[in-house]
Amino acid sequence: MTFRAERVGSLTGTELSKKTKKGLENLFKRVLKNGMHGLCFSPYEEGQAPGDQISEKQIRRRMKIIKPYTKWIRSFSCTEGNELIPIIAKEFGIKTLVGAWLGDDAEINKKEIAGLIKLAKNGFVDIAAVGNEVMYRKDLTEDELLAFMYQVKASIPNIPMGYVDAYYEFSHRPKITEACDVILANCYPYWEGCSHEYSLIYMKDMYNLAKKAADGKKVIITETGWPSFGLGLEGAIPSYDNALKYFINSQIWSDEDDIEMFYFSSFDESWKVGTEGDVGAYWGIWDKNEKLKF
Repeated sequence: MTFRAERVGSLTGTELSKKTKKGLENLFKRVLKNGMHGLCFSPYEEGQAPGDQISEKQIRRRMKIIKPYTKWIRSFSCTEGNELIPIIAKEFGIKTLVGAWLGDDAEINKKEIAGLIKLAKNGFVDIAAVGNEVMYRKDLTEDELLAFMYQVKASIPNIPMGYVDAYYEFSHRPKITEACDVILANCYPYWEGCSHEYSLIYMKDMYNLAKKAADGKKVIITETGWPSFGLGLEGAIPSYDNALKYFINSQIWSDEDDIEMFYFSSFDESWKVGTEGDVGAYWGIWDKNEKLKF
């Protein structure tokens, strides 16, 4: 068998190890200018957190920043001002994957589901996401989640509906996978301690495991990314260079293999330190002051 060096390189991504910092930054800018399939929308300004009301003004300002670079945005909630995100996105000509945030508060869950259905019926939802990592957090039982999924499916039958969770949940929970029109899989080599050098091939494996569970249904990567600062996790090291490289490799793969992928995230958000440690504040392409980081 003939050895093909270029094929081996393509498995782990573009050869970036010999590039200077300036070279990486220039390539990043070219890749960013080429555009992304999707971007997770970060609405919270410094000092804000989930539970706070977000304003139309801040959504519009951030939407204007990201508009040149993405075809789709993903939102995570349909309350507290988040319901304005898909409405404003449509004004900017951006497609929407709209999420209802489900947790352990029954009243909030009802409001989220009602908000998602209302937005969808008014034409602001291209894909509906019923819950995000609910099974991972154990906030609801599987049957409780399924009831919400089937409620949404019955209410908006002509709009694709899915549930967002870690890629492996779809092989572990066939009832949920069956209920989905589209499989919405989060794929984070970082959170499994994978070193940057092997992160792209690791993500491809995550994607393929979700694809196998999907059994012919479309699989969308709803989150992936790499933090630019923090303590790290086993072999996964946050850094400016590693975040640059991961973005470049993941976007080139998404473009070349026609993978529908939402990058996490648009802007740094300091509130995430409370749930993820110091790395939580550094997942954005833009910093907390809305300046491009790279």
